Amino acid sequence: MNYLAHAYLSFEDADFLAGNMISDFVKGKKKDDYPANIRNGIMLHRAIDTFTDEHPATQEAKTFFRPVYRLYSGAFVDIVYDHFLANDKSIFEPVQLKAFAERTYAKLEPQLPLFPEKFQRLFPYMKSQNWLYHYRYEQGIENSFGGLVRRAKYLSESDEAFSIFKTHYHSLQKCYDHFFPALQTHSHAIFDQLKNAPA
Repeated sequence: MNYLAHAYLSFEDADFLAGNMISDFVKGKKKDDYPANIRNGIMLHRAIDTFTDEHPATQEAKTFFRPVYRLYSGAFVDIVYDHFLANDKSIFEPVQLKAFAERTYAKLEPQLPLFPEKFQRLFPYMKSQNWLYHYRYEQGIENSFGGLVRRAKYLSESDEAFSIFKTHYHSLQKCYDHFFPALQTHSHAIFDQLKNAPA
């Protein structure tokens, strides 16, 4: 999953949110450098990613991107899932999504000094361009695909990915619909387990 899903699946807990959002920038045992509650968010993020990668719906969604993008197919699917989450009326109406995005930025900002340097550099762009809200628009997804390519070592273009997204939009939507309720249930169980574990 991408940033919107990881923020949403932090269940409004600021410390879990912090860990969940920075996890991709924290490698291996580096998580132990963080306070316990942020470490819990990092572990929740990793559990979410494992569940997502192994789910049959995600495996199906990757097949649309794999012929062109191979190992990066999952990264494109993660962004696509954020688009469908942003447009999921059972979770967000547009006003609710905008308010959620603003709350997320407000919770992250005080903790920025704790965060990895790469995330510190990324966050101002996330906030000023309101990435979490703009996932609901196709233009936001096109921009996110472009950002993925700029950060990737072995990719040179994202136009084909955006074309795949538009061509297979309804099939990708079905993958999300099949997958996301199960992810919510799994993530909440992991969240409760981590939050209630003995210190």
